[in-house]
This record gives sequence, structure tokens and C-alpha cells, in this order.
Amino acid sequence: MPNHLNILDTPIEYVKGIGPSRGETFRKELNIHTVRNLLYTFPFRYIDRTKFHLIKDVKAEGDNIQLKGTLVSVEKIKGKTNRSRITGTFKDSSGFLELVWFQGVTWLEKSLKEGEEYIIYGKVNVFNGNKSMVHPEMELVSESAIHLTSTFDPVYPSTEKMDAKGLDSKTRRKIINSLLITIEEKDVSETLPPYILEKLKISSAYNTLKWIHFPSNEREKELAVNRIKFEEFFFVQVRLLLSKIYRKYKYRSAPFATIGHYFNTFYNHKLPYELTNAQKKVIKEIRADMGKPVQMNRLLQGDVGSGKTIVALLSMLIALDNGFQSCLMAPTEILAQQHFESISGLLQGMEIGIAFLSGSVKGKKRATILEELKEGRVNIIIGTHALIEEHVVFKNLGFAVVDEQHRFGVAQRARLWKKNDALAPHILVMTATPIPRTLAMTLYGDLDVSVIDELPPGRKEIKTIHKYETARPQLIQFLHSEIAKGRQIYIVYPLIEESEKLDLQNLNDGYERLLQYFPPPDFQISVVHGRMKSADKDWEMQRFINRTTQIMVATTVIEVGVNVPNASVMVIENTERFGLSQLHQLRGRVGRGADQSYCILMTDYKISKEGKERINTMVRTNNGFEIAEVDLKLRGPGDIQGTQQSGLLDFKLLNIGTDRAIMDTARNFALHIIEDDPKLEKPIHENIRKEVTRLKHQYKDWARIS
Repeated sequence: MPNHLNILDTPIEYVKGIGPSRGETFRKELNIHTVRNLLYTFPFRYIDRTKFHLIKDVKAEGDNIQLKGTLVSVEKIKGKTNRSRITGTFKDSSGFLELVWFQGVTWLEKSLKEGEEYIIYGKVNVFNGNKSMVHPEMELVSESAIHLTSTFDPVYPSTEKMDAKGLDSKTRRKIINSLLITIEEKDVSETLPPYILEKLKISSAYNTLKWIHFPSNEREKELAVNRIKFEEFFFVQVRLLLSKIYRKYKYRSAPFATIGHYFNTFYNHKLPYELTNAQKKVIKEIRADMGKPVQMNRLLQGDVGSGKTIVALLSMLIALDNGFQSCLMAPTEILAQQHFESISGLLQGMEIGIAFLSGSVKGKKRATILEELKEGRVNIIIGTHALIEEHVVFKNLGFAVVDEQHRFGVAQRARLWKKNDALAPHILVMTATPIPRTLAMTLYGDLDVSVIDELPPGRKEIKTIHKYETARPQLIQFLHSEIAKGRQIYIVYPLIEESEKLDLQNLNDGYERLLQYFPPPDFQISVVHGRMKSADKDWEMQRFINRTTQIMVATTVIEVGVNVPNASVMVIENTERFGLSQLHQLRGRVGRGADQSYCILMTDYKISKEGKERINTMVRTNNGFEIAEVDLKLRGPGDIQGTQQSGLLDFKLLNIGTDRAIMDTARNFALHIIEDDPKLEKPIHENIRKEVTRLKHQYKDWARIS
């Protein structure tokens, strides 16, 4: 082992019991390169070594349990496809249990010892009175020495290749135990200042490392887990806040000091409705930001139909009053086209140059738009990612809006705001996916966040109803009555084709069945799904928008970006197969006109407990933020952004859905420290500064949103 290094920086192959071959497996399978990586790969659960069950007491399938007994026999069985498996018979004082392994057969055949006493751990399956355990963890009682010093044995993430190399949890426990005996307190750098440790009664970095692997009691385990969770979130927040400060120094923008003719004319004479208090508050925040010579970088969250477009338009008019151009970029041509038509209609008669640009705008028309944009005759341009192409040149872009921002990559957004060489344009990113406050401050901690949390007056609340399959005749009757009133209907399915794994009503069967209930030529049906070509999809959507078709049968491709005020009913088939946020987005496709709208959730009688909670939440509330909170609790942060940013949600132990108190505490400490010492120059913050520097090299600058 090289002695010039800190022991934690030692390459993994130099550790006793690992060597070059196993070291290579660690690198490839788990990205573990050093002792530090190994020790900071934490257990995902623990085996409580004080508790043993008896085979006879296991009545039904349940949690993982620990048993102590004898491995009576071991047999290798060849399967039909030449894949072998290992079976074993295990017994304790109360009965017998079959053990089965499908992986790591060669290694197990050599290592399992008949007639020896073992401690085994796993989940017991019960079928026709026979009990079995698949892939149990096995440890010889004679070799089980580690847990004598620890009540809890750690269980580590592994892979089939790791197990084949003999690097299962049992071996890794021994390796890590040996390392922790060797390591001294001076080898583990403290990352937090003493006053935080003292105030929060947090365990030291050294004790945390020992206790997270081998706690001798529940208290030590809890102290270690809480310290790691706090630290993970604390440093994410510190880095985001530093990034925010850095950007304010680096990215200069034109201050929009004037609120003039265009804004005032529109506000006083053209507004289609009285702004809500939430909209007024957000516009005030945007005006204050735009008035400064530093780049605004603001996230605008607003539920479906809350009026984000009007806020974006008023902000564009502020830019125009100050002599600057604006652009709005949307992820799909249909959504961009709808923004263009909506904004053009609102600005009618105001002599403002407005243009639309997408991949389908070609030839002379495209050349004219690009020329007028370059000369400054186009004041507002709305389009798709075509706006970020190199040959699209602005005279003086001062304000950029990105709608449904999670659909664009960081690099795409960066190319947009680099369209102004001299000064960075002010940025407003919008999302209709409500994000709970705690998640918003994680994902967008370096952004200023604005929220529109009320709907414009006159909007009728969508009625959400849950129905079982037996109610289909009444549903068909109801859909006929809505079409007779001149309304249109969405029917959404989770799949396109039949799947053997999922017994679902699929789109193709659904379409065929609907033709019986709504036969042509009296009725016309559009079909839209993700496997269609964009042009075909757009053509079908356009037919629905133009009222050529009364029903749109679709998969979730209509989740974002279809605005048909005449559509009054959303039927969602197999509702239990959809996530909550997805259901809420789909519901938001209706309720856009003055008529009463309905969302009908169809399910089979067999629904999981979680499925029932999702459906009950949808029926109970239309509030997107409340729904997002429930969704977060049910399934964790998941892929809320649509595309995860690298390194952002890779918390090892922190759970954004349940660890609110820890997150709030960490956030408050980070805010206080950065306000007091924005460059982390004070000696008391030396530990924080060193850790931030180390983390900077570990991750890319994922915090940047624009």
C-alpha cells in the first residue's frame, strides 16, 4: 500500500483481500476506485444479528428474516436451456426450508459446505405449504465474528459479477471492518465547522464512518445516518448558493428601467381578464429582477391554466419598452404554434413585429423572418428548438422564455441565451409541472422561484370521477351526450399494443371498440401515439383542434402542449398504471373553456393500495402542488424534471420525500453561512471550503439551468 497517500486515497487494489483482479471488478461494477469510494458506499440495510426466527413460525410471505440452522444438502441442477441452478435443504430445530440460487452457481458450488451450521438471511416464499428462500445471504456460524462487536451487520449494493468474484456483503464486511480498525481519526477530514457539530449534536466525521458500517446500537446508526443526510443536502445547497452568487458577478445583462408605451397599452386596454394576485406578485418579482444589470434567472411554476403565458407576454413587453427583442422557445411545434396564435391575437393592433419559426418554416418565408430578426424588425419570435440554430441571429435579444423547460437539455438552453454577444438576456423558464417546495429548492436552488398558485376567475373546476369497468355503458351514454352538445373528448391509454406482461386495455383494441360505439361517418376519431411520425401526429392533432374529429384516442403524448378549449371530457383508461403527476397533466388538457369539464378515471376492481391513494387524491383535489406533495411521498423524487441532471439527485441516504426537517435545517445553515461569508474566507469555514473544492472536481456544473 503506497504510504505517501492519505489512506482514504489509496487505490482499491492495494487493500488486503482485494488485489488487482477484484479491484478491477470494483471499478467496473460499482465505480469504486479508492478506499474513500469503498468506505463511502454505504449499506442500504442492516441485518439485526440479535434476532433469529424459526422456520415453523413463518406462515406467509413477508419481510426478510434471519434463521440459524444446518445446510443438510446441496445439489446442482441443469435446466432445459443449459442454465444451472443450485438447490439446498436447510433445517433448524423446527423444520425444513428449500434454498435456491440461479446466479453465481460455479462459486457457490465450491463454497457451500454440507453439514455445516449457517446463519441465513432472506425472504421466505410459501407455496402450497412448502417454504423456500431464493438467493439467501449465507454465513458460516464458525466464521461469523464481525457481528460480535456490532448488533447490526451491513448489507451493501452488489451485482452478479461482484458475487461471482466472491465480493458479496459477507466478504465486504470483513474488508471494511479491517480497514476501519486501521484508520485513525486524523485520516478522516472533518467537513463541517465545530459550531454546527455542537449546535446540532452531530457525530464527528470519523465516528460517522465507523457507525454507518458497524453500529453497535440503534442510536449510533441513527446518529450516523442523520449526519450523512444533513451533510449531503447541506453541500448541495452551499454549492447552489455559491453558483448563484458567481453568476451574478459573471453574467451582466441590460437593466430594463423603463415601463413604457407597450406594457402600459397592453395592461390598460388589452388584458383579456383581471390578473390574479398571484400573477401580479410574479410580474412584480420579474420587473424587479429585470431592472438590475445582472441576468435574471427565474423559474415560473404555475399549474395548468394558471396564466403563465400572460406573465411571459407582459415581461416581453417590458423588454420591448427598453428596445430589446424577446423569444419564446417551446418543445413541440404544436405548443409553439399555439403560443404564437395566442400571443398574436392578444397583441393585435399594437404594431409589434411577431414571427413564428420552426423546422417546417422553409424557403423564402424563413429567409424573410431571419432577415427581419437580424435587422430588429421582429420584436418577438416564438418557435421550437429551431431558434437555437446557428444561422438564427438577433439584433439585440434581451429576454428569453423557455416553456416546459425540462424538455430541453442544459446545452440547448445555453445556446439560446448566447444569442446576445454583449449582454446575457434575462431568462424566464416556465413549467406546468408543480414541484413541491422542498424539491424546488433542491433542483433549482440557484434560481429565483416564482409560483402562480391560483387560477384566473371564471374557470370552472374540473369534476374528477372514478369509475369501474362495470360502469362503461353509462360512460358511453355520457360521452354521446357531450358530443351532442358540440363538445370533444380525449381517451388516453397507457399502451399502444398488447403486452403479455400487462393485461391492459390497449390503444388499438380501444380504438376498434370505440368505432362500434361511435361509428363513421357520423363520428370521426383521431389517433395519436408516440410511435407515429411527427408530421402524422401533428396532422391528427390539427384535425382535433379544427373540430374535424370529435374524439382523440391517444397515449400520454398529449400530456403537454394541446390546447383545445372545446374539449370537455378526459377519459383515462387503466388509471392505476399512471403516475400522479402524469394524471394531473392529462387532466389539465380539459377545463380550458367556459364549459363544465370532466376527468373520468377508469380502473379494474383490482387496484394496489398505492393506486387507490393516487386515484383518491385525484378525485379529492385539483391543486397541482398538493398532488405533487402526495406524489413525492408515494414514489420519491423519481424523474420529476423529465430528465435528471447529473449528480443532482444522487443522494446516498437522503430521501427528499421524507427528510423535510433535515433538509430545512441544512438549507437554513447554508443560507446563513453564505450570507455571512460569501467567499468562505473565514477560518471557521475552512472545512466547508475544502469540501466544496473537492466536490467541484467530482461533479460537472449541473446547477446551471439556463
